[in-house]
Amino acid sequence: MSPRRSAEVGGPGSGRFFGPGELRLALLALITEQPGHGYELMSRLEDRCGGAYRPSAGAVYPTLQQLEDEGLVELEIDSGRKVFHPTGPGRAEVAAHEEGIDRIWTRAAERGDWGMFRDPDAAEIIGPALRLFKTAVSAVVHSHGDPAVVDQVRDVLATATRQLQDLKAEAKRLHHEHHHDRRRRGRRPD
Repeated sequence: MSPRRSAEVGGPGSGRFFGPGELRLALLALITEQPGHGYELMSRLEDRCGGAYRPSAGAVYPTLQQLEDEGLVELEIDSGRKVFHPTGPGRAEVAAHEEGIDRIWTRAAERGDWGMFRDPDAAEIIGPALRLFKTAVSAVVHSHGDPAVVDQVRDVLATATRQLQDLKAEAKRLHHEHHHDRRRRGRRPD
């Protein structure tokens, strides 16, 4: 693997979310936080990554088997499900790699922020948002970085950002009210 490629693995812009050994550490860290069965761990991992990574059974279950083979987790059958629990060596492995695990979760949070672009509801505004960004960059580039133009572009973008944040807050408030109204009437929320 080239030095450039290895630096990018799992990083921003990379096609891979986890670098070598990182999925193993992420799963072990989740199990150490709270034991769980395979599907539950997959769900927690996706949540932790803000939806930017969707774990597959083909990646998760062999990794869980590896952790068990290494003696880092042990299984307990609970209601017919295999629940993974950390062992003493498993907790020690997490403690020994605490910094690396923190970097994984930090990167997951950063990439998770961008995961919303995959949401089908986002498709309606991706094009207009990209055109706005392109126009803003173009205005600055064509002005050769004129400070007055840069300031104006920043003001336009700051105003648009504030307006969109207000709109988001209002949408959340309305959704919350709708949810509570349905519960008060004894119906299940959407």
